[in-house]
Amino acid sequence: MSPSHCFLLSILLLLFSILHTPSEASSSPTELVVKICKRTSNYSFCVESLYSDSHTSNADQYTLAFTAVRLAYVFANSTRAHISQLLKNDSQHRKPLQRCILGYDQAVSALEKAYNDLNSETFFELADFADQAAASANDCEAAFQGNPSPPLGNRNKDLKGLCEICGIIGKLFTGQ
Repeated sequence: MSPSHCFLLSILLLLFSILHTPSEASSSPTELVVKICKRTSNYSFCVESLYSDSHTSNADQYTLAFTAVRLAYVFANSTRAHISQLLKNDSQHRKPLQRCILGYDQAVSALEKAYNDLNSETFFELADFADQAAASANDCEAAFQGNPSPPLGNRNKDLKGLCEICGIIGKLFTGQ
């Protein structure tokens, strides 16, 4: 196995363990996590995602925002790397994959801006940047419209879920 394949496999295994390993803490989330996750479209995904970070059980809103943005950023980067690998091996889906890699470049950029917004403690654009990243996943999904088994369907869904969490936390900062 080549070094790039080993790296990609390591990233994928890490992300799988982060996003899909139930935590003991998820059985009794904090009041803040409940408040955030109840506003999402997938409560369980939200709780499991946030509790993939060991600091969540003692986290304030600011720490949860950093956790959510970091999770979305790492996941978007991993998906971008996965798309690069698919482009090397999947000539059947070349055009939609090229559209997806551009979209994921935009998602990563938007999440970097979200992180900077958090770092500046202004919080005004956090939800907008999260929405931009989620829109990139929607665009990627649209690129495979009509395909009964799109190769990035679950990844797009997970990025949208992570971005939704970021957006909800961002809106809490601005009172929305």
